[in-house]
Amino acid sequence: MADRNIVSFNSMISAYSKCVDVWGGWDVFSVMRGYGFLPTSFSLAGLLSCQALDICGGGQLQSLAIKNGLFYADAFVGTALLGLYGRLGRVSEAVQAFEDMPKKSLVTWNSMISLYAYHGLVKDCMVSFRELLRLEASLSDCSFVGVLSGLAGELDLEFGQQIHGLVIKSGFEHEVMVANSLVNMYVNCVHICMAEKFFEGMHITDVVSWNTFIGALEKDGSPLKALDFFFQMSRDGVKPNQTTLVIIIASCSSLQIPILGEYIHAKAIKKGFDSDVFIGSALVDFYAKCDKLVESHQCFDGIYEKNVVSWNALIMGYASKSSTTCASLLLDMMKLGYRPNEFTFSAILKSSDAVELQQLHSLIIRMGYEHNLHVMSSLMTSFAKNGLLPDALAFVKDCDRPLAIVPSNIAAGIYNRVGQYNETLKLLSVLEEPDIVTWNILIAACARNGDYKEVFELLRRMLMTRIYPDNYTFVGLLSVCSTVSNLDLGSSIHGLIIKTDINLCDTFVCNVLIDMYGKCGCIKSSVKIFDEMTDRNLITWTSLISALGVNGYSHEALERFRQMEFLGFKPDSVAFISIFTVCKHAGLVKEGMEFFRRMKSDYGIEPKMDHYHCMVDLLARNGKLKEAEQLIASMAFPPDALIWRIFLEGSKRSRTVQDLSNIHRVVESV
Repeated sequence: MADRNIVSFNSMISAYSKCVDVWGGWDVFSVMRGYGFLPTSFSLAGLLSCQALDICGGGQLQSLAIKNGLFYADAFVGTALLGLYGRLGRVSEAVQAFEDMPKKSLVTWNSMISLYAYHGLVKDCMVSFRELLRLEASLSDCSFVGVLSGLAGELDLEFGQQIHGLVIKSGFEHEVMVANSLVNMYVNCVHICMAEKFFEGMHITDVVSWNTFIGALEKDGSPLKALDFFFQMSRDGVKPNQTTLVIIIASCSSLQIPILGEYIHAKAIKKGFDSDVFIGSALVDFYAKCDKLVESHQCFDGIYEKNVVSWNALIMGYASKSSTTCASLLLDMMKLGYRPNEFTFSAILKSSDAVELQQLHSLIIRMGYEHNLHVMSSLMTSFAKNGLLPDALAFVKDCDRPLAIVPSNIAAGIYNRVGQYNETLKLLSVLEEPDIVTWNILIAACARNGDYKEVFELLRRMLMTRIYPDNYTFVGLLSVCSTVSNLDLGSSIHGLIIKTDINLCDTFVCNVLIDMYGKCGCIKSSVKIFDEMTDRNLITWTSLISALGVNGYSHEALERFRQMEFLGFKPDSVAFISIFTVCKHAGLVKEGMEFFRRMKSDYGIEPKMDHYHCMVDLLARNGKLKEAEQLIASMAFPPDALIWRIFLEGSKRSRTVQDLSNIHRVVESV
């Protein structure tokens, strides 16, 4: 270019900056100065806006701007400098530069408000916005977008509603960018109902509006509703983009309905999005959750430019099925130059056996992830799962500072499992802000230790800290009521569940309620809860059968067992112990022996010692000593002392000489 001027140089600098080529921009800047052109505000702002510029280069440009008087001439350079500091996370430098600026434009204020919002400094964001209101007669749409983006949590909702009122007053409610920010604000402030109401009242929506709201529904645990709005979006003529499809695939993953996800997959292929790394990773996760690992791996192979996220999605899919492929996938990932992160290790640790675990631990130490919260928690859990409890608890002993809440809860859970009650209390008592998991472990530990009074004292203290019980809390409390057979206390806990949240009466809690009412002698309540349940599992049936048997309703228990089989539930070893116990208490020898035969012939369950205990007790207490002795002799493993004691207890009812000789043989055997 023969006739160069400052405008052409500034244009070139700006072009290089947009292409994130900071060195190209610097070269043009140097050539410009070599030609004798002094940099203008546009020259410096062009370089400062480059995403690849580091703090050192930014500092040099700031010094140059001050030296040439450009920093004080107008707000253009200073505003660009705020953008640089914000991108690099240098909030204190940004604040200092902002305070030093003699001239601040509306754009400058908007940049500072957005910077505070981006870095989660909500209070500073609010203060700056109020100061802007005091200084400026009119605001722009970016002013509202900036302040709204910083609001998150219920405490910010009131201020957000005030901003919403100001938006309406200022006439910006129909600006789609501002409206999208309002939807996002209500979502972030945990008020999905208000977000939905506002969204449905929007006059103009774009794909960002739909993505924001549909994504909020998916995160809120309403995947079916998210799908409904997705189809409504299509009916309204708004075309989905990659972000939309990622959200909807995540909803399909939550629902685990293959046909829906396959339909979305087909739409992605039609639009040419299937090789996109974000959509591909979402599809990998979807097919894995639908137990289709072959299709999951095929989607992974189809991703054009893989990244750590896509590798993690694949590893998580295999890990969720306890696959041994995870270790080889990690090796492949590292060979191809991808560095595993904390999510990679957290996923692979779920499916690792004891040998792999030791090797992974060494790799984690070498890569510096041992003290990462996610990895440490996963390591402790995996060590415990593989029976390596000393290795899991070593993190507690080796840590020179208090553990974070998650690993503390894991360690306390391990201590509780092995009966170290005092260690459990000692570890959790130092936590400044215990969460619901902490309280649940404490309640379980006290219940296990027989300290039932302390269990309900813990409940009182937990409620005082405004932490509300979940289903695990109620299971722990109801188990105590079952143990002490306290119907009044159990009924009160049942009432508290309904008062707190009726949705907490899930299958898990209802199973324990059936057991509690049964052990407290209130069989009508057990049957009522069972009959009202819409989602029953094998434990539900077993709990009811046990409750009926304990309360003398043996024939009803047998009928429920047959009904359970008819509905396709396959009894396990625990279910058979329940029905053997029913037969034992009712003296149903013939029925008990038939169930014992069917346990192995129909369901392939090999009898264990507990099953033999029940059957020998059934036979012996009903005078069938010879049959009981034959059953003991047929065992595939040596009888224990308890089974002979059961046999002898049954023999006490006998008075015949033959029975006395049987007793003599038993004594000799023992």
